[in-house]
Amino acid sequence: LVSGLSNWYATLCRQCPTSEGIVVRVIEGRAKKIEGNVDYPINRGKHSARCDAGLQALYHPDRISAPLVRVGERGEGRWDEISWRDAITRLSHGLQQVKDPASVVMATDPVGAHLGMVVREFVSGIDGRHFSYEPLERTTLRTSMKQVFQQDVMPDFDIDNAAYILSFGADFLNTWVSPIRYARGYGKFRQGNGSRGTMVHVDSRLSMTGVNADEWLYVQPGQEGLLALSIAQVIISDDRLGDAEAKSALTGGGTVDLSFASPEVVAGEIGTDAERIRQIARDFATHRPSLAIGGGSSAAHTNGLFNLNAIYALNYLVGSVGKPGGIVFNPPPALGDSASDTSPFADWRELSDEMRQSGVEVLMVRGADPMYGIPGRVGFRDASYNVPLIVSFSGHMDDTTAMADLVLPEHNYLEDWGSDVPDPGPGYQTVGFQQPVVRPVFEPPRKHELHGTRSFPDVLMAVAQELGLDLDLPGETFKEILEDGARQLFEKGTGSVRAPNFRLFWNGVLRRGGWWDTSARYTGPAPSPPELPRTWEKPSFDGPRGADGFYLIPFASASLTDGRGAHLPWLQATPDPITTATWRTWVEINLKKAEEMDIKEGDVIKVVSPHGEIEALAYPHPGVSPDVVSIPIGQGHRAGGRYAEGRGFNVLSILAPSTVENTDALAWAATRVTIQKTERWTRLPKFENSAPDLATDEEQKIIQLTPPAG
Repeated sequence: LVSGLSNWYATLCRQCPTSEGIVVRVIEGRAKKIEGNVDYPINRGKHSARCDAGLQALYHPDRISAPLVRVGERGEGRWDEISWRDAITRLSHGLQQVKDPASVVMATDPVGAHLGMVVREFVSGIDGRHFSYEPLERTTLRTSMKQVFQQDVMPDFDIDNAAYILSFGADFLNTWVSPIRYARGYGKFRQGNGSRGTMVHVDSRLSMTGVNADEWLYVQPGQEGLLALSIAQVIISDDRLGDAEAKSALTGGGTVDLSFASPEVVAGEIGTDAERIRQIARDFATHRPSLAIGGGSSAAHTNGLFNLNAIYALNYLVGSVGKPGGIVFNPPPALGDSASDTSPFADWRELSDEMRQSGVEVLMVRGADPMYGIPGRVGFRDASYNVPLIVSFSGHMDDTTAMADLVLPEHNYLEDWGSDVPDPGPGYQTVGFQQPVVRPVFEPPRKHELHGTRSFPDVLMAVAQELGLDLDLPGETFKEILEDGARQLFEKGTGSVRAPNFRLFWNGVLRRGGWWDTSARYTGPAPSPPELPRTWEKPSFDGPRGADGFYLIPFASASLTDGRGAHLPWLQATPDPITTATWRTWVEINLKKAEEMDIKEGDVIKVVSPHGEIEALAYPHPGVSPDVVSIPIGQGHRAGGRYAEGRGFNVLSILAPSTVENTDALAWAATRVTIQKTERWTRLPKFENSAPDLATDEEQKIIQLTPPAG
């Protein structure tokens, strides 16, 4: 090391589901700054505040620095440090003692690429089961892509080259799917194509994407698909609009009658007027290339699949399927798989029942926090008391880890190797590579000391070796497995990195942060348009239906996302882009409705559903419907360290355990609640403030510095 000189290392950010390419500034062995990787196709040099906070995740004072074994009652928080040899032996012994291999469950976040391969081989080797967990799962979105476009791989939405965007519930400029990539595309959409694109956002909440749209169209919760069908009806019934072949296919040669969705029939149900629907339909059909996107809350109602299928079918009517400025299909991955399919909520509910009946003997958890994210009515946490052995691989004490018997802490991603197949990809084959940019913070100072953290896949391979299992992996360590994958790319002889020998190729891949081939694009058949629904599938809601009830619309926090960033103070202090609120849980309520109920900003409000209650600080907001209240996800952790534990409330805990029809995903927007004002008030921490009126303040008079004109 040379004192005072900076080294920059390319790697991947793992702070959110979208693994963005980053470069890390390292001085004298310590990571100092994170920036976006200008080479990486997903973010092209841009990055989010979540990426910056990766430094705090690396140097967090509450990181778990050694394997732990529980010594008190489960959930009591009493631990003893043990060596890695002891920890691996305890886990191996626990797996050897199980009576039924199917009673062993490995729960992870959606993992793909090389890590997904190791997890699958390990779970298969022990004859166990693998569950993949996302609090705001994409099961419904993936099902819709399969039904509408016949695609197993998520397509790319070519926002960059669109002229007109119609977005339904998808807050793609903030938290939905791949927000950094979409935000870059949005910038080009607005000013990079020679003309300014037009965007209409349809939602029951005014989101970050809504405030950036040319028009925000409010619809009643769950009516997004009906609006999409109404737009389709206008285009299909007008001979001057839309693609004739697509019209015929979508209506089954004219056998599907969409008169039930005409603007005049449905306008009142949706919450808008008929002429507004007709104008949007005409603009969408004539300002091409047009793009219709659906997701977020529109997919989280009980009729979420109906909504998405109707929304995405609109792209056929304007010829945007498989075309620039529309839906661009991704090719099969160059290596391994993209992120594994998420286990739907119904599977987790069944797993909770199994746990309650002592049908699960070992539960291993990595990168997931189901005890925080699964609705409280399911009773997942209570059921865990019937599991003899719970093992966590987390590097910090989240809600699930706090209930574990054994903790084997994994490296921070800035200390570890990894790879990623972007999901969705940019329209061509891409593989990201993650390398350690610093030595492990808790690396033992002497080789014979066996504390510190370790790589999760290397731990799995060590346990397999202890059990005498042959996982048939292409390497003895995870780094060797990554090198084997890179060798396969080298042998292709194509793509962004080329070299005369493998060692130079490997160095080039690490230097650029990955490998991609812009010529490796989708070459499959063009999909056939599906028939549009013949009837309207209405949403159902769980909760009070009277005039004093509200639709509850939770939303992912811009900084904490689904709660995984709550232990990082930089993210806690990052203002919400709409309210500028920080550090707390707040409830957005219509301004006039708040006045009727004598509710002011900062009043402590009790939010009650049939499945529980929480408290939040009131935030009266003119951009909220009188029928809706919105609460951010992310706070309310039982554990998580000094910055997360006991702060705010968890809105996920009071949701109804309802599912989306035909997908079994969690319908997290299908709950109705009542609100009750308490007698308490707390200042809502916000970034904004009000400036004094200096013109009327005698103590702060304005002094004119420039002479009057003329």
